[in-house]
Amino acid sequence: MSYGYYPGCSLSGTAKEFDISLKKVLQKLSVELTEIQGWACCGASSAHATSHILSIALPVHSLLLAKEQGLKEVVTPCAACYNRLVNAQHEMKDPSTRTKVETVVDKPYSNGLEVLNLIQFFNLLGADTIKAKVTEKLGHIKAACYYGCLLVRPHDVTGFDDEEQPRTMEAVVEAVGAKTVDWNFKTECCGAAHSIAHTNIVEHLSKKIIDDAIAHGANVIIVACPMCHSNLDMRQLNIIKSFPGQKTIPVLYLSELVGLAMGMSLKELAIDLHFIKADEILKPAEAVTAK
Repeated sequence: MSYGYYPGCSLSGTAKEFDISLKKVLQKLSVELTEIQGWACCGASSAHATSHILSIALPVHSLLLAKEQGLKEVVTPCAACYNRLVNAQHEMKDPSTRTKVETVVDKPYSNGLEVLNLIQFFNLLGADTIKAKVTEKLGHIKAACYYGCLLVRPHDVTGFDDEEQPRTMEAVVEAVGAKTVDWNFKTECCGAAHSIAHTNIVEHLSKKIIDDAIAHGANVIIVACPMCHSNLDMRQLNIIKSFPGQKTIPVLYLSELVGLAMGMSLKELAIDLHFIKADEILKPAEAVTAK
């Protein structure tokens, strides 16, 4: 099987472990990714704050390149990139917007390309396909599945899950043998791109998310967004400084958890690059394997 691949800026840099772990997992599943040649930044948070038309033209540029390559389905692991690409497709339904964007990209636009986020993609591959490659017991892992604010909103554009109580990530986590917890903050915002300019806001929001996950029995938070991972993982160190006694919790990409279930090591999946170490939650599995 082969699918188009839009890594976006984060997976090419600060979130390279997301890219590494996804490709390792898909290699095990005999799934090939074909990266869009010449893709450009989707605009993320900056473009739509500067120019509405530019914020649509940037993702449309990459979507048109994908179509020229003959791709029909494009996997977009980053939640922000996914949100920008599907929103662009939605905006291009408006004739006036379409005319303006086509002038910017200097190409005619046509529909017919499906954009998939990581959760959709894993569910498309199927629970049975993933289960067939599981070699490790992860029953001791209790995961808080964190969707953030971009994956399931706006619902009339994304439409793949409930915008308040989504369950599709839980289906993947449970397929690899881990447990999931019911909690209150799975779709709350972590502060997103305020991470640099307004660190205090991000730390406040992230602390609430972390505290609720821990309070409901989670020993790991699972994400599918580089910005969410950065805020929840890296910012825990500052939260500890501000709140002595604060409990920490590892934050893993969904692809990393699936890779662990398939028997890959922390180093192989680049989990050792995280700020909050995940070694502790793996000890029971290592003990089982040693026997």
